[in-house]
Amino acid sequence: MDSFQERSLFLNAKCFINAVCDKKIKSLEEVEFQVYSQFGEDGIIQWLIHNVEIEEKTFIEFGVEDYTEANTRFLLMNNNWSGFVMDGSEDNIMQLQKWPNLWKYDLLSKAEFITKDNINQLLRDSGFQGDIGILSIDLDGNDYWILNTIDCVRSRILICEYNSIFGNEKAVSVPYDESFDRTKKHYSNLYWGASIKAYCDWADKNGYYYMGSNSAGNNAFFVRKDCISSDKVPINANVFVPSKYRESRDQEGNLTYLRGSERLKCIREMELLDLKTNQKNSIGNIYKL
Repeated sequence: MDSFQERSLFLNAKCFINAVCDKKIKSLEEVEFQVYSQFGEDGIIQWLIHNVEIEEKTFIEFGVEDYTEANTRFLLMNNNWSGFVMDGSEDNIMQLQKWPNLWKYDLLSKAEFITKDNINQLLRDSGFQGDIGILSIDLDGNDYWILNTIDCVRSRILICEYNSIFGNEKAVSVPYDESFDRTKKHYSNLYWGASIKAYCDWADKNGYYYMGSNSAGNNAFFVRKDCISSDKVPINANVFVPSKYRESRDQEGNLTYLRGSERLKCIREMELLDLKTNQKNSIGNIYKL
């Protein structure tokens, strides 16, 4: 976008933020807006940072591609937070580092394929440790396993991308694979990540409130219980929002636009790990397809 469009978006966003920042909401959908996020995450993050006690204005985000579309870019530019971002592609990070306005912001970036073995060292090397404002995870694969491995940072706000087609009743994830690649695992691009229940169970064990998901049904938001009063949790936080976007592909990489249960049937032969029993089973058996 050009500078005039950007300034107009920022002005409109600021007006909206001022109108809703103190509002008691029923769901996160009420405060959504999009500037640089893929869906309405920019607005949700703004409402959260106005309602969560945050001392360190810092964020970490994984899986940002070249950062033109990311959960934290508006936060960086509008609120002047400090951040550390990573992506598995060197080309993406090189493109980010060529951003003409990068000098204006305190943003570190690194090209690295994240695994359970390297994540904590990567964070320690960045200098972003301990109590941080936001952690946003979008790896399209081992997301749950990486979250469960991190022990050197504790975020006040946590954003996790979940796979909506796995539903909200089963705590399941793709089995950990150090070299997980979404497209290589299954041509459809539908086999990745973990269910929303997997993250909600993790949050409950680790002292976080589940605040709800975005209206697109792919990003879940959590807040550490010691940083917010329980009356700020949206009334409809636990209402499951199924995704409606249609990103499935055929074996040649063309969009097939599968919808609803067709998406799960497409990958029924693939395996998921039940996080309660620690047993693997095919998607077809788990969901009786």
